[in-house]
Amino acid sequence: MASRTNPLIFLQQVRSEASKIVWPTRRETVVSTIMVFIFVVMASLFFLAADQLLSLGISYLLGVGR
Repeated sequence: MASRTNPLIFLQQVRSEASKIVWPTRRETVVSTIMVFIFVVMASLFFLAADQLLSLGISYLLGVGR
């Protein structure tokens, strides 16, 4: 079992670790967000096309799409 840490020491360690965080710039955040939206649109178009092709192929094989 792990030994207990003094709450004050723990808070000092948390503060020390929090000071090491490097936050992205506004530009990096905007670019990343735009890229995510672009890839979401691309993925949704791909899956739409794949779904339509599979649906067309299955309906052709089953003879429903005459």
